[in-house]
Amino acid sequence: MKIFTIVFTVIAAILIIFNVTQVDFNNLFEGKSVVALITIFTSLCGIALLQVLRLSKKVNKQLKNSK
Repeated sequence: MKIFTIVFTVIAAILIIFNVTQVDFNNLFEGKSVVALITIFTSLCGIALLQVLRLSKKVNKQLKNSK
């Protein structure tokens, strides 16, 4: 599971970096910029969800070890 979260976090980070280069800061809400902004936002959400999953697995493991 740890490798899964690391791999997908790296993929999401690469998507963020790529899409930042696609954003036209003069016209943020037109054309490709909107798609890039949406993809950046969804990648950030994906990273947040993966980190929550990682932390919940860690807490679950610690609870099982303490019993």
